[in-house]
Amino acid sequence: MKMLYIVRHAKSDWSHPEQTDFERTLNDRGLLNAPFMAEKFASRHGHVDRIVSSPANRAITTAGYFAEALKIGKKAIVQDKNIYEAGLNQLINVVCGFNDRDNNVMLFGHNPGLSILIAYLTGDGMSMPTCAIAEVELHVDSWKLINSETCSLKFFDYPKRYV
Repeated sequence: MKMLYIVRHAKSDWSHPEQTDFERTLNDRGLLNAPFMAEKFASRHGHVDRIVSSPANRAITTAGYFAEALKIGKKAIVQDKNIYEAGLNQLINVVCGFNDRDNNVMLFGHNPGLSILIAYLTGDGMSMPTCAIAEVELHVDSWKLINSETCSLKFFDYPKRYV
């Protein structure tokens, strides 16, 4: 059995119009929510085998907070350019490419792709708010077998639950 933790980046800062979408940083709320949710996740799970993130600034920064909370270090984050602006097929291809030795993988990315991925895998049509975490259980032993028949939503968490 495998666990896929799908995480949308924390709230981004739109106050610098000179920045490209790819370069956008986290805003004040994002800078509070990312470490908060990272600590919540680490206290509940404590371990992941791999962190894979979009290389966009807001996603990689969010992933960094989780890597710190999980005590695996930011250098352990694998950046995958195929996650940025990805649709369902690209995201499925990314997940299918995970190493089968890794049983617990965190995927950091963007909407609408992540919400579409969760809807496809679990049948749950929820939208991922910023810094939300969806825990998807795979009832198979290989990432290559991921599809809507092999997955279920086990847990869903997001910052506004705690406000």
